[in-house]
Amino acid sequence: MEKFPECLKCSKGVLIPLSDYGREGSEIRYKAWVCTNPECGYNIRIDNGEVSLGRLLKHSDK
Repeated sequence: MEKFPECLKCSKGVLIPLSDYGREGSEIRYKAWVCTNPECGYNIRIDNGEVSLGRLLKHSDK
């Protein structure tokens, strides 16, 4: 079983990886890491090669 890192912001959740697909349909593994604690909301994302921390999370309509 894989063990994920503890969230350093809240210390209650763990960071889990999320993947996505690129414009041409190729897989982008670990595009984002999000905290499993819903009260925390900490996240790290990679968009167009740029790393962003703590952006507001929202549900997609897709």
